[in-house]
Amino acid sequence: MRASFFVSILASSLACVTADPVITSFPNSLALDASFDPIIAAYWTGLPHHRRTPFSVSPDGKSAYLAYLDSTLKKVYVQQVDTSTFAAVGTAFSTTGYEAAGLVAQNDGFALMATVDATGSTNLPPDNTHIISLIRVANGAESWRTPLNGPGVHTTELTDTPDANGDLVYSAASGLYAAYFVVAAYSGDASGHYGDSIQYVNDAGVLQDISSASVFGCSHNTGIGLEAADAPPFASVCAEDHGAIWLNTETQYMSGVKIANENTTNGVSGEPMGGMGGSYSNLALFPDTTNYIFAWQSRGALNLYTDSWMGSPYTQCSPRWLNHNVAVATMNSKSTLTGSEATSTVGAAEGDTQVNWITKSDTVDHQNVHVATLNSTLSLVTWESLTSPNCQAVPLSCSGTYAGTSFQFVDSAGVKSGSEVVNTDVFVSGDMAVVGGKICWPYVAMTWDLSAASTIEQTTAIPEFTTTSAASDLSSALPVSSESSAAAPLTSTVTATSIPTLTSLPGITSLPEPTGLAPTDSSIAVSLVSSTLLVADNSYTIATYPNPTSISSFYLARPTGRFGHSAWGQGWRAAVASAKASASATAGEAGEVDACGERV
Repeated sequence: MRASFFVSILASSLACVTADPVITSFPNSLALDASFDPIIAAYWTGLPHHRRTPFSVSPDGKSAYLAYLDSTLKKVYVQQVDTSTFAAVGTAFSTTGYEAAGLVAQNDGFALMATVDATGSTNLPPDNTHIISLIRVANGAESWRTPLNGPGVHTTELTDTPDANGDLVYSAASGLYAAYFVVAAYSGDASGHYGDSIQYVNDAGVLQDISSASVFGCSHNTGIGLEAADAPPFASVCAEDHGAIWLNTETQYMSGVKIANENTTNGVSGEPMGGMGGSYSNLALFPDTTNYIFAWQSRGALNLYTDSWMGSPYTQCSPRWLNHNVAVATMNSKSTLTGSEATSTVGAAEGDTQVNWITKSDTVDHQNVHVATLNSTLSLVTWESLTSPNCQAVPLSCSGTYAGTSFQFVDSAGVKSGSEVVNTDVFVSGDMAVVGGKICWPYVAMTWDLSAASTIEQTTAIPEFTTTSAASDLSSALPVSSESSAAAPLTSTVTATSIPTLTSLPGITSLPEPTGLAPTDSSIAVSLVSSTLLVADNSYTIATYPNPTSISSFYLARPTGRFGHSAWGQGWRAAVASAKASASATAGEAGEVDACGERV
């Protein structure tokens, strides 16, 4: 079977961007060697997310590659793509794997980060849980394969990777790949806990034992941002489950520079960088500078109080809204914000006054937020909007009516440039990369339903590409170049235009502040929780807990002792088994909701 993809700079298929975003799609441009499931279930709720299709362009700009997991969920393919027609080039590389978690194109091939089986006979992960490996392919053949966790990789803790949430980048200046990914420890002091890991590998495939690497960092990190720098540590962002998003470049932990306060609950960081299928194209370097931009979805922060689990100076907060809005933060170095960091003052009535909001609504939900840089001064921020959202206090997610994907240029100072463009036919479901002066990405043409949890269906559509460009003529049907001398010869009838000189940039519109939630413990717990449990046959079981004042936890057989900052243990398979057996529940952390919040 065949799958459908888009590569866009601003849309599904391939799209490109200039002054106001102009979206151009290339429907049915890429035929795949195998069928593809375009949907992955969200971590807690089972709500549909786009399954990521990593996409990367070589340094010389002559070749591009797209990675995807086939519909058997057991093989990862990497297909070379023509950068002019977005058609397949040659035969796809394939390997046994369970998720494509990152991709870096090189002039002679690519490096793929994927979840794979651990090898050996001792110290294997429990239940055959997968590990992360970095696989280098050059001139059509595998050159090396380096495990990044699992048996024998580290001496302090052994970890596996149940969920392929993370990213891969490369720095030519340092000759290093950096991988940042979710882990669960099965030995050592962290055993039984979820965290994350940052690992560096050189051009020869040798794992680097350096201080910038980390074996186990941010608690329950399901939001990862990573971008290359000239030397390690590379720029990194983590979203943990104890109330904050951190620029943790220098610490590799849930500390450093506090980007934002966020309402979280144990085991759930609120999917600020997309959750399952996310953690890509959310932290981007402006080319030829040391400036970065980070984009995420946020519910805002009110009424800060001390995090009872971590203690001072860690804080928790109430959400300003139950829906999410789009925010950006800019940095003038890999470890320094250009603006103020978030407050940690206990008792502060507002914990989000430093946030640069791109949207600010109390009636529309915004999710699937991504950002890519077009040049040294301009970036493209994109998100999906849901009208009439049904938002749950826990697990911090919303369903609703899909109203389109928005594209907005934002400059390196974090100021909106030009107008927001909305497209209902294009999605962002793969990494955003610059191709010939245009931002492009892959997507699947389909009906996008965000109203409820849905079963995953494989697609037979042909992948498409979309490009986005900044153009003065919004009526142009095709992307244009960001350089006045460079054309975009996608058809013989279109002449490229140049980006107009920006003499002034409009600021973010100020909207009335919605009423915040009361700063009580009950505003952090829930009036109703409906947890969707994923069972082995890919069907769904809904367990509803009416009007609880607290929710008990289903604990796994794995150790549940505390490690520093998190209590691990609420596994999906264990929750299902416990529910079926009507086992007695064990109380979770005080003031936090731990209903089926972890997975094996």
